[in-house]
Amino acid sequence: MGKFTYSMGTKVDFDDRVLAHLQVVISNKLRRGESFLFTWRDDASLGDGRTSVWLNPNLAMSFKYFGSRPPVLNRSWVEALAITANSTTGLYVVPEPAGVVSETSADLL
Repeated sequence: MGKFTYSMGTKVDFDDRVLAHLQVVISNKLRRGESFLFTWRDDASLGDGRTSVWLNPNLAMSFKYFGSRPPVLNRSWVEALAITANSTTGLYVVPEPAGVVSETSADLL
């Protein structure tokens, strides 16, 4: 399980593979200077609700992976996540579609 940590100490666990896909989408938007909403479902131990944070290039965040090897990325999934990030609802995790897999995140940045 990887961990996304945001500015004011907000932390959330994601599977390493999910986190790697989110990192590509978030990095691409922030590199362009775009701010956007990011929403995820909370763990049942936190009340099983949702949390949303406003992401912008001026706030610190980190992506911590617990696996030793970088996850293989799916271009179709990155594109599907990017569509949500560009919508009025903001970025949220969608199911992985079948698609072409890329060996490195560099191919998608």
